[in-house]
Amino acid sequence: MSVWLPGAPCTPRGCVEPTERAAAVPLAVLRLTAVGLLMLAGIALLPLGRRVPAGVVRRWCRWIVRAAGVRVRIAGAAPPTGGLLLVANHISWLDVPLLAAVRPARMLAKAEVRRWPVAGALAARGGVLFIDRDRLRALPETVAALTTVLRDGAAVAAFPEGSTWCGRARGHFRRAVFQAALDAGVPVQPVRIRYRGVRGTPATTPAFVGDDTLLASVWRVASARGVTAEVEVREPIPAGRHDDRRALACAAQPEVSAGHA
Repeated sequence: MSVWLPGAPCTPRGCVEPTERAAAVPLAVLRLTAVGLLMLAGIALLPLGRRVPAGVVRRWCRWIVRAAGVRVRIAGAAPPTGGLLLVANHISWLDVPLLAAVRPARMLAKAEVRRWPVAGALAARGGVLFIDRDRLRALPETVAALTTVLRDGAAVAAFPEGSTWCGRARGHFRRAVFQAALDAGVPVQPVRIRYRGVRGTPATTPAFVGDDTLLASVWRVASARGVTAEVEVREPIPAGRHDDRRALACAAQPEVSAGHA
């Protein structure tokens, strides 16, 4: 645990509950195959870089989540151009494509993501900004790198809680990443992510928490039925509205947890 990437108390055994209905094994395998094919297609298109239209990237990201068996509902929209810091609460590995479906951006991720099978290679080649949570001395350098990207007119996406939570509880937004938005003079786009079950109640099946493995979490999602991802794109916070990163982080923080909304 570190100041930059703190841990959450959520664990697979204590927080994650299966959905009321489970998909048959052949269907789950079919879903995983579809996700894998979409990931490979994304890797094949990486050499094209920014020449791929943003609309295509957004649709591709939605298809990944949908291929995993999760319905997607997005309310609101982010500014389509210009430097922008997107911030969201963090529950699942699904949050990454969901946030990119709002607006394609360079993602800030922990260094461990680089070692994930397939997804790690895709992230590295896609321009993800990795942060080593064991090297706090590297934090100013990371903030400076984010500032440069934002000043160049690109979007950066981050999960300021610093760790995944189950969805029924949430963490506080850490302030460091907001310093980059202040230094670059760009707006902040808050996004709230929630997962619902068949009856509209909070679903913890997608949660990727504690000592959970990526493969176990992916299989749990692919084996579930009736899960919906709800993405609420709130009003952007204009540059200059807040003078310090503490106030900016508080303004971007969701008012209530996903589990009580």
